[in-house]
Formats: sequence, structure tokens, C-alpha cells
Amino acid sequence: MCHLGIIGDSAPPSPSFVCVLNKSTDESRIFVRQMSREDGSPSLDPQPEKFIEDSDVNVLVEELHGILNELPMENPPGSEDIYGLDTSIMWGSEDLEWINGGPQGCGGGTSTVQPTTEEKAKFQRAVEIVRSLL
Repeated sequence: MCHLGIIGDSAPPSPSFVCVLNKSTDESRIFVRQMSREDGSPSLDPQPEKFIEDSDVNVLVEELHGILNELPMENPPGSEDIYGLDTSIMWGSEDLEWINGGPQGCGGGTSTVQPTTEEKAKFQRAVEIVRSLL
């Protein structure tokens, strides 16, 4: 899952885009569900659902998994947008549970974990991968 617009402060964040990618382990296709919010709109509007079937999908998903497996998460969860992109990625699989930004976005705290410049570049690549799957 990918969220854009995760930074909140005294009010909860208002995501401008949410994308959910689901892939079963026995298939090479990915189910994509997206929702977006126009500026000034109070709610996310669902976009048409679609499937991605491409020989490069598995390569990209494996790259994304490898990147996230190496990246730190903020501590405490949801305290700070440590990657500075106002974007959250959530990954759930048998061998990796990873989320930045917390399930409710970032609440304006300070994280005890800060990524390196290299880790920020890797997160940027992870965001690029997610966007390329859309």
C-alpha cells in the first residue's frame, strides 16, 4: 500500500492518494486499487480497479521487497516522516512487515531513528517502483 499525504500535526493527515497492490504468491499478476483526492475535496474517490500482468512485475516487486527489507522505520511508529517525501509505503508478506508513517500518518513527533542519505535514496527508489506499477 502506498499513501501520499501522510504528514499531520494537530489534525490527522489527509492523504491525497492511496494505492493498494495485492499479489498472491502463485500468480504473476498484481491487483491494483487506487483512490485519490482532489485539492479541497474532503474524501478519497475510488479509481477503476485493474490488474497488472507483465513479465517485469516480479522483478520490480522483488526489488521493492529487497529495498524495504534494508530500510529503517521511524520509532515510535507514526512519529515523523523520516524520509521527507510525505509518502508512506506498507508491505506485508510472510517474511516482511514494513511500514513508514504509521497507519494514521505522521503525528508531528520526533523519531529516534533517522535514515542515512543512502537510505533516503533507496526509499525514493521504492516510491518510484510503486509508481511504475500503477
